[in-house]
Amino acid sequence: MIHGIGTTQAHCPRQGMNTFTNFLQHVFYWIGISTLKSFAVHTILLLLLQNTQPNSANRPSEPHKCFRPCKWPSRPLTCRYEFTLEWYHTMSTACYDCPANQTDCNRPHCIPVNGVPRTVAVVNRQFPGPSIEVCEWDTIEVKVENNLVGSEGVTIHWHGLHQRGTPHMDGTPLITQCPIPFGSSFTYRFQALTPGTYFWHSHGLQRPDGAVGTLIIRTGARDDVLDDLYDHDLSEHVIIVQDWINQLYIDRYARIAFHDMAKSPDSILINGRGRYRDFLCRTPKRMNIPRHAFHVKKGERYRFRTIGNSAMACAFEVSVDGHNLTIIGTDGSPVQPIRVGAFGISSGERYDFVLEARARIGKYWMRVKGRDACMGMHELALVVYEGASYYPDPPDEKQLDSFGTLLNPYNIKAEENQKYTSVLNANELNATRIEISRDPDIVHYVGIDMPLVNTNYYTHPRHSLALQDNGDRPTTTGLFSAQINHVSFRPPKVPLLTQSREIPRTEICRFEKEASKIQRCKNEYCECTHVLEVELGQVVELVIVNEAQRNFNAHPMHLHGNRFQVLAADKVANVTSVEEVMRLDEAGQITRRILKAPLKDTISVPDGGYVIIRFLADNPGWWLFHCHTEVHLSAGMSMVIRVGSEDNLPRLPSNLPRCGGDWYPPDLRTLETTATP
Repeated sequence: MIHGIGTTQAHCPRQGMNTFTNFLQHVFYWIGISTLKSFAVHTILLLLLQNTQPNSANRPSEPHKCFRPCKWPSRPLTCRYEFTLEWYHTMSTACYDCPANQTDCNRPHCIPVNGVPRTVAVVNRQFPGPSIEVCEWDTIEVKVENNLVGSEGVTIHWHGLHQRGTPHMDGTPLITQCPIPFGSSFTYRFQALTPGTYFWHSHGLQRPDGAVGTLIIRTGARDDVLDDLYDHDLSEHVIIVQDWINQLYIDRYARIAFHDMAKSPDSILINGRGRYRDFLCRTPKRMNIPRHAFHVKKGERYRFRTIGNSAMACAFEVSVDGHNLTIIGTDGSPVQPIRVGAFGISSGERYDFVLEARARIGKYWMRVKGRDACMGMHELALVVYEGASYYPDPPDEKQLDSFGTLLNPYNIKAEENQKYTSVLNANELNATRIEISRDPDIVHYVGIDMPLVNTNYYTHPRHSLALQDNGDRPTTTGLFSAQINHVSFRPPKVPLLTQSREIPRTEICRFEKEASKIQRCKNEYCECTHVLEVELGQVVELVIVNEAQRNFNAHPMHLHGNRFQVLAADKVANVTSVEEVMRLDEAGQITRRILKAPLKDTISVPDGGYVIIRFLADNPGWWLFHCHTEVHLSAGMSMVIRVGSEDNLPRLPSNLPRCGGDWYPPDLRTLETTATP
């Protein structure tokens, strides 16, 4: 029986399972893909000795031709993939006797997650979805078919890729393209121009339900400025950490909007695996979904790539028992090595680190500790040395803070504790671009918050659906509304990039021209298609202020189409305002760090604090800037940055799909009728 909320039968292992055949499949798969810095014969020998492999069910039977050593000079390939997005189910019949027979948890199309059956939206019946691993200058081509029966349209966003020259491939619904309707497909085609750690995901509510996967662009050793710091860069050492709820995310979203405020997620997942329920077989032995494992050999140095994919207001702290971690990159950009005990990661961020396998041969816990909405939660994976035999005891809660220095602490003023170090200390490894280091051409103060203002969608003229802070009775105070500069984003009816001329001017508000309306919007709900227009070639500085007047979340803000330098960040107080930060800035109390400031595309803005970013607007297009917390994005915490004019755009394909708009039937008297024969 499964112990927890409700009961479900879990069968005992069947005798005579062909585990050896299953094991051989693992071996041949790993032999086929071991193509990185050294061929790593020791890894193959390790697999011959151990038949428990992480997430093997979610890997293809054969490696893609584009997963290869990246050599110099480059010989680019065209890398084609087919994605079918469909409804599926965790703990399906494909899982056989999982977890009673843990080998069954690795069967093809088995998605065990945390052991709780629920509907998911996944690509190719894999979670996480198929990994794209290519070399710099390759062309990536992905045919995405929407097979979500009875569902809304979808798009796939290639998170962190700038799409220079191909803005119509960004995958942002109603900004750069029409959503892909059910039964249709759309083929994305773009070049892998920037080496680094990225990921792909649905740009909508399917992301929290499983539509996510990794995207890694490697370069040859000659061009890799980090090459001397590690021996191996293995695909099995890419990590996705995220929160998980035991219901479709649209159910949780509707509950937040119409019933009560969000509760904590049910689990934390590491590469799609986590714990929620305990399974009990016919014996007293307790069983769980097997945790993810990462294999290493003593004396070797391994590059790990970590991706944050939380959907709710969760952040995570990652550490490995008995090991320090050397941070070497963030959001696809290399940084000067920083040796830490742990690092924080928010939704949309990526951190690369090197683990030196120099501890005593054994098995060590990788810990992921939750913050904010995930406070009090944690999940574990294993770092397994070749030749290890013993299994470590699970750490108790008191041990979870036993690491050393923490890089990028969540929602904390780093200087208040010597154990914390800000991401500002992650020096960019390459020289700062001269264009960004010059004085900005424009500076905009951007206020983000979730004030209590009744919206047009979640209230009714006769009553309010808002809740008191304690969430127990109606009030007229208002609901939390996600806003930028007191305005909630309303998506246009047609894509801005391709059909902007069809959008009524009254539905678009210009960020820099709407100051007169801000005072009114502080007290009543305002929405529009919020656009900040900048000229091509300008250096743009944004001072992002998390006012936190009523909501005390940090907000991970993500920029499409570019990356930015992080010049300053601080927590002023529990609450602040744009006006207060402006006064501090005018008084010279905010110092901008220009030289070797870290380059990122996602940054967490602390509540009651600010972050200052700067970027060169050299990529013409319509680019979304938004909070990567899914519920905040869906509720309106976003705006569009339009770079350049229509004349600056690259030539777009003439056959791009069209969509949207309003349709009215003609007068019936004007229709020609034909008698039925």
